[in-house]
Amino acid sequence: MRSLGVLVSGRGSNLRALHAATEPGGVLSGVARIAVVASDKPECGGLAFARERRLPTIALPVLGRSREVWDAALADALDVHEQGAPLDLLVLAGFMRILSAGFVARYAGRIVNIHPADTRVHQGLGGYAYAHAAGLAETWITVHLVDAGLDTGQVLGRRAVDLRGAGSLEEIERRGLQVEHALYSETLRDLLLGERGAENAAR
Repeated sequence: MRSLGVLVSGRGSNLRALHAATEPGGVLSGVARIAVVASDKPECGGLAFARERRLPTIALPVLGRSREVWDAALADALDVHEQGAPLDLLVLAGFMRILSAGFVARYAGRIVNIHPADTRVHQGLGGYAYAHAAGLAETWITVHLVDAGLDTGQVLGRRAVDLRGAGSLEEIERRGLQVEHALYSETLRDLLLGERGAENAAR
């Protein structure tokens, strides 16, 4: 059984989907478990969900600390946790901080993120807002390894979202999240099992 560390900042919809996927009948059942959930927002919904499910948590408020100092504190907290069992992957699930180059190098090849756009077209925040403003009939969800750039890492999985008839940003987000929740778990499963699904796109 592989171990996942999940980093969250918001309501935790992807965390909830990942947790469901590890339950019996889910695509990650028997493959992975969520070993710890960490957040920069101690009162966020994602961390509250983790506590409700009795998952180990790390609450690490920023408190004016620089990116490098905060990241070092997170790494130290993860080190303490990993004394029990090493984490196979760090999974960013609505985690809103850009990680420092030093942190990324420390966990190179083990940090995975999901992005609500095609990373070849749109990087950074506002992927759904971009699709809405551009009037796109189709957008993409991308799962990728995190590197020192902004949404520039190796693509592990990509899936289309049909936006035809989506008249509002809220509807675009609703459709996109449905795809996110399925794609993330399936891509993580393939990565942990050493498989490459037919939908996985190489850069």
